[in-house]
Amino acid sequence: MKSKTLGYVFVLLAITIFAAQDGFTKLLSDRYPPLMVTMVRFWAFAFFVIALAAASPAGLRGAMITKRPLLQIARGLLLVGEIVLVVFAYMTAGLAMSQAILQAAPLLVTILSVPFLGEKVGWRRGIAISVGLFGVLVILNPVNVHFDVSLLLPLTAALIYAIYSVATRAVSRYDSSVTSVFYAGLAGAIAISLIGPFYWQPIVISDWLPMGALCVCGAISHYFLIKAYSYLEAVEVQPLTYIQLVLSVGVAVVFFGEVVTWNMAIGATIVVGAGLFTVRREHQLERRKGMIKR
Repeated sequence: MKSKTLGYVFVLLAITIFAAQDGFTKLLSDRYPPLMVTMVRFWAFAFFVIALAAASPAGLRGAMITKRPLLQIARGLLLVGEIVLVVFAYMTAGLAMSQAILQAAPLLVTILSVPFLGEKVGWRRGIAISVGLFGVLVILNPVNVHFDVSLLLPLTAALIYAIYSVATRAVSRYDSSVTSVFYAGLAGAIAISLIGPFYWQPIVISDWLPMGALCVCGAISHYFLIKAYSYLEAVEVQPLTYIQLVLSVGVAVVFFGEVVTWNMAIGATIVVGAGLFTVRREHQLERRKGMIKR
């Protein structure tokens, strides 16, 4: 199998498992405190990143070496905070609605890259971002529907994830991807373990299977995504990740009886379209910079 094809297979496997993970998260968040669900999920993630670091060429000790320790720890705190909000959002705003709103994260990354990374956003991407944010408003539908405060949860989660992504871009200038994944998982697991035990509830026997599946999905999906990036560029991976929206919404409708309204469908389409244009435009600019350097 050609390397590109193998890369696309890994992406599709990753996003399919991410959608399953969303389903298990939604199921468990309706039965257990979100902080507890997040803690168990991060324990599994921490085990995965430790194993990944140990298997890397530099080994576990090499993965622990970082030139920006505070920034790496901050990334872990941001990631665990974002996931806690997402779990709360699935429980209150619903899986389908939350996923639709979370698609705005790549647009927010582009916006935040200007002040924090010194990147420039031309008028084309500026228009795309504006259109995408309008799509978010369409999803929220504040005119015809009473605004639900619970919708602030996925909005805030999208913003926090965007900050996390910008911090990841910044630290990638100094540390390897293995080091970044290691600190994100370990710092997040330690942080949530300081709070999560206070919300612990005994897990009934019938829920051990979905809880175990949630942990396995978290580890395997990240592994497949990492493998995908070893074969493909980010611009080739990003468009396919939007398929997760379709799969997660499908899970929400089929297994949880959620309803997809017209504003959710149209708004999500606008946001995804704007995101795809932004990713494509960023790739074009990177290629031009590469040609100029040559």
